Amino acid sequence: MGGAIRFTEMEQVIYGKPAAEAVAKEAARLKKDRVFIIASRTMNDTTDEIDRVADALGGSYAGRHVGIPPHSPRDVVVEAANAARAADADLLVTFGGGSVTDGTKVIQVCLTHGVTDMAELDDYCIRTTEDGKTQMPSLKPSTVRQISVPTTLSGGEFNPLGGCTDPRIKVKQGYRHPSLVPVTVVLDPSPTRHTPEWVFLSTGIRAVDHCVEAICSPQANHYCDADALHAIRLLSSGLPRVKADPSDMAAREDCLIGAWLAMTAVIAGVPMGASHAIGHILGGTCDVPHGYTSCIMMPAVLRWNAEEPALAERQKIVAEAFGRPGASACDAVREFVSGLGLPATLSEVGVGADQFDLIAKNSLHDRWLHTNPRKVNGADDVLTLLGMAA
Repeated sequence: MGGAIRFTEMEQVIYGKPAAEAVAKEAARLKKDRVFIIASRTMNDTTDEIDRVADALGGSYAGRHVGIPPHSPRDVVVEAANAARAADADLLVTFGGGSVTDGTKVIQVCLTHGVTDMAELDDYCIRTTEDGKTQMPSLKPSTVRQISVPTTLSGGEFNPLGGCTDPRIKVKQGYRHPSLVPVTVVLDPSPTRHTPEWVFLSTGIRAVDHCVEAICSPQANHYCDADALHAIRLLSSGLPRVKADPSDMAAREDCLIGAWLAMTAVIAGVPMGASHAIGHILGGTCDVPHGYTSCIMMPAVLRWNAEEPALAERQKIVAEAFGRPGASACDAVREFVSGLGLPATLSEVGVGADQFDLIAKNSLHDRWLHTNPRKVNGADDVLTLLGMAA
């Protein structure tokens, strides 16, 4: 075994403190006095969480932009970047789910590279050809960094990769630079009580997907396995407890910590597989929430991969982590998802067979399709996987 573990430019993760207090102290530590908040609409319009952050910032508060839709569409991201530029922001604070977090990474690209129109982002996104060759643009270090307060469990706040959907072609594309990762993440379970239950639970399955595809990756390693296995334990215990009692803050904190640990492999450089790759397309092309894409595709991909005998041992580890020794990994995951009352098939989220050809075609351009542990040989294999998830 040999390789390298990649680390990011994140400075710290703060937990056990109220978000408003932690954000204000971080802004002061970083000597920033033009702090611009990018908030989810739920948190801004139905709670006082964002006002509390603004009040804590005092004279350092420079304004806010509310609402980045699911999958971070380019036009809205550029609109938010223009607002931050007009406010002369020197620090961004994201408060909300994965679309807000991911979109703000692309806002950093816009501010650093002078992007004011969505077409200009063509020069900065990652591109993957159908045969898996990736073109990674050279981005400059971010001139304006971000602090993130996540209210869902997708874990993108720990990743220097940002995602943004081009509405002209309905494809989600990536943007990567080490400085796109938030300088600080604040994990406060209290605001997550306002997150819709289905969003919190399904993004928790997204975190589980990070763990499962990391453990099953041909590039798995002991360092990442340790975090992935403990993350599964925290999430497989915490998510049912949150469903049973939404006021259980200890369970919510376990889930937040689990989502953090689940991202270790992703940021360390262990590639994901077909569940993530097809999930990206189901999101960008078909508007399926990313948490749901993992609920649906992860069991199907596990079952398809299990037909490769060499992958059996790693899948056994997954089943054992769920407390199901002797069961198949596919069954362990599928039954866990079902127990949370989440969708298990494409038909349940409105994706029909008439869309499969386009999904398969677009999936070939996702780099993680080409790092699946069982080789995906073109669109026909993707169609098989979609049929298994139908």
